[in-house]
Amino acid sequence: MSVLVEKAKKQLNEVVLCPVNNAIEKGALQPSQPLNDFSIEVPSKREHGDYAVNAAMCWSKAFKTAPRAIAEILLEYADFSDTYIERAEIAGPGFINFFLNDGYYADIVADINEKGADYGKSNFGDGKRILVEFVSANPTGPMHIGNARGGALGDCLAAVLEAAGYYTEREFYINDAGNQINKFGLSLDLRYQQLYKDGIEMPEDSYHGEDIINHVKAYAQINGDSLMNVCEEERRAKLVEFALPKNIQGLHDDLLKYRIEYDTWFKESTLHQNGEAKKIVELLKKSGHTYMSEDALWFKATDFGCDKDFVLVRANGIPTYVVPDIAYHYNKLVTRKFDKAIDILGADHHGYVPRLKAALTALGVDSDKLDVVLMQMVRLVRDGEVIKASKRSGKAITLVTLLDEVPIDAARFFFNLREPNSHFDFDLDLAVNESNSNPVYYVQYAHARICSIMRNLEAEGIKCDDNVSVNLKVLNSPEERELIVQLGAFTNEIIQSAKCYDPAKITHYVSEVATKFHKFYASCRVKGIDSELMMARLRLCKATATVIKNVLTMLKVDAPEKM
Repeated sequence: MSVLVEKAKKQLNEVVLCPVNNAIEKGALQPSQPLNDFSIEVPSKREHGDYAVNAAMCWSKAFKTAPRAIAEILLEYADFSDTYIERAEIAGPGFINFFLNDGYYADIVADINEKGADYGKSNFGDGKRILVEFVSANPTGPMHIGNARGGALGDCLAAVLEAAGYYTEREFYINDAGNQINKFGLSLDLRYQQLYKDGIEMPEDSYHGEDIINHVKAYAQINGDSLMNVCEEERRAKLVEFALPKNIQGLHDDLLKYRIEYDTWFKESTLHQNGEAKKIVELLKKSGHTYMSEDALWFKATDFGCDKDFVLVRANGIPTYVVPDIAYHYNKLVTRKFDKAIDILGADHHGYVPRLKAALTALGVDSDKLDVVLMQMVRLVRDGEVIKASKRSGKAITLVTLLDEVPIDAARFFFNLREPNSHFDFDLDLAVNESNSNPVYYVQYAHARICSIMRNLEAEGIKCDDNVSVNLKVLNSPEERELIVQLGAFTNEIIQSAKCYDPAKITHYVSEVATKFHKFYASCRVKGIDSELMMARLRLCKATATVIKNVLTMLKVDAPEKM
């Protein structure tokens, strides 16, 4: 939570604990057992105060006294001097509602304007090292809509974690080894041969995309039929060597267009080349949790609560895909010493996670250091109907074709409108709609509107100069206070979002900021009023713009000054 919110809650805690201790010392209250902890909550209705405390109700049994009577004694002994607390009242069966003074609200606005782009950041994470791996699309083809959601989710989650005080890195895991690369080589090989021979058929489970044809045509344009006279193994290796880097560069370029930059592009092949995958097999053998069956090496995952064991090395001596995956996570947590590894994966990986954690446990790694965010599928909707193909190409909509249809701002904002584990309908019509019904437009318009207010006033010689003292205590209308409370909650929203790995909390938060600003602006004039109040409201507008921009910056969404 923000420094000021934390300060206010600390004062509330002391204002409750000091009176009860005084009352006990003077015999006004006699406990029969240790006192339970109490909570400090924000009431659902503003008229019930800024905070509500349930201490009297929690201590009723210990004091063998009615909660309201305890509350009356607490307030009798309470001292609000040198605090943000203006007054308190007893409500219901014994809640104590506290009302904070004008200084509290004034200090929040001043704090935001003083910290600017740093407002909302905290040291909650204490610099712990977190590696966020996301997208990691198969390099044998284009990225699909699930990757688009995973990209926005992973990138924004990393930004949230950074703001919450964690050291965070972003990583893309390139599956450039294994069955999919073998299939890629087969597909390239057959398409290449089709250029020079008739009767070459493509197996049903090979890659039939146009990108495969384009790759072999590009190779042939440079090298002709030179590979027709070499062995199959060499031909496939040469074609993969030619095509795969182009695909990987394509992934890099497409994600950069999507405003995603990674700290590391980690290749699966390195785990085989440097022996880490082989080392993992040997370490698992030494753990005592492997056995041989039908000439294959199995990992006894059932020792760790999994429903069944799984194969590590096939009878032909080739490791299964899970071996480099285990080696990769061992590399993250042991070799590179990250405190936490977070994977953003599709919901269809739910069975994969327990097996991976079981293997890490067998290797002596704390499996709680691996957290997996499972992401549900996305459906594209146009004209109220679910679509499966792009009208332009007649093929499945990929990340690239999506970004050709909708603004990047909308794509990144929309994909973070729902928590990861919820299904999401992406409304293509809404994403391009320039109205308040479009959530990203609604938020951006609030920022642009504030910039317009400040620009127009500055043209009249009225400038929001931070070096000029302004009495912010005059900001005491219900609409002003509602907006300030919302702004003051930003730091805590970031922390809560980081704790549950859900950037959607931030998009919901900034949408509510926009709503409360529009409500404030409809009720509270900024121009043509008393100078003192005008300058205070102008500072509040600036603080609101700062918070909106800080959120949109985390989401890598533009904060326009004009619309």
